[in-house]
Amino acid sequence: MTTQEWKDKGQFISINKHSLFVIDTGNAKETLVILHGYPTSTYDYYKVLPELSKHYRVILHDHLGFGFSDKPLDYSYSLKDQATNALEIWNHLGLKKVTLLAHDYGTSIATEIVARHNNNEIDLDIDKLILCNGSMHIELSQLRTIQKLLKGRFGKYVAKLTNYFIFSKNLQNVYFDKTKVTKEELQQMWQQIEYNNGKKVIHLVSNYINERYTHWNRWIGALKETQIPTKIVWAKDDPVAVKEIAKLLATEIPNNELLWLEDCGHFPMLEKPNQWTDLVLK
Repeated sequence: MTTQEWKDKGQFISINKHSLFVIDTGNAKETLVILHGYPTSTYDYYKVLPELSKHYRVILHDHLGFGFSDKPLDYSYSLKDQATNALEIWNHLGLKKVTLLAHDYGTSIATEIVARHNNNEIDLDIDKLILCNGSMHIELSQLRTIQKLLKGRFGKYVAKLTNYFIFSKNLQNVYFDKTKVTKEELQQMWQQIEYNNGKKVIHLVSNYINERYTHWNRWIGALKETQIPTKIVWAKDDPVAVKEIAKLLATEIPNNELLWLEDCGHFPMLEKPNQWTDLVLK
């Protein structure tokens, strides 16, 4: 699917004076909201959306700073703000009860939302939580070199040097089977990163890694306290969000089920879309 074809599936919603790209599809009674990962976009779900939308009304949005959404230069890109943006989109769409699915970067946004849910701070019933390959336990994560550089003091300069070759090489390296990602897919993903001068904010959105340390007690604490039934769907051979993270989460979250995807890397919805969808819908 091309970048333009994906863009044509969505709409733009204004939240806090910023334009956010949103896809809202499917006519099922139950609603699935999805929080995508870093540094990509909702495009990560183009292979699985047709099947998911047979079972759910599916709502995805590009976080601020990602994909087709606005990418302001004078913005903190805090994960707490991203959580607020997500909640306001869902409120704008009239959602009252959802299943919340999150991957990678999106899992930290999800844990902030769970923390607010635990404290009765939001008017939203989260029926189920699905967590996929995210480094919530940042102390166990195996960060890529480029991630470490972008979040550091010289991140602004590293971002200027970032190009398609570096991006494609790093993305291929987090697949278990590198043949599962095509040159065309990588080009579409890079186009969406560059959209709206996106290269200029890469170092800003990369600060989320530091936030995972800062808010560790709040976010891991929220998972330990939540009463939301949780499914942990984890690609076992992820070189970044390693399997030890999933194993630890399974000991901490009160009401959970851990499901493994074998021989699969960091983007299971792209690398093994059918198997991943089966586990999500199980």
